[in-house]
Amino acid sequence: MRNDNATDNEKLEEELLDLVAEEGMIERDALSRDAQLAELDIASADFIMILMAIEEKYGIYISVDNEMADLKTVQDLLSVASRKILEQSEA
Repeated sequence: MRNDNATDNEKLEEELLDLVAEEGMIERDALSRDAQLAELDIASADFIMILMAIEEKYGIYISVDNEMADLKTVQDLLSVASRKILEQSEA
């Protein structure tokens, strides 16, 4: 069962990467998990659009002030969003 959860999480993160690429207007192939958010040239407004798209698609809320303040990499963003989505699905 652990394997299924890992696979589900990988699928979720791939969906999130697709969403980040689309909303952030970044080539999907150029978007790596270890990419620094600051280096991706995502404008503040685009970052908010990414968060709103994630929230809308998955029915979650991500606090920009708290959870987003310490994010450095794409993987950091994926981890926070995945955790929120999984918490919501278990509620």
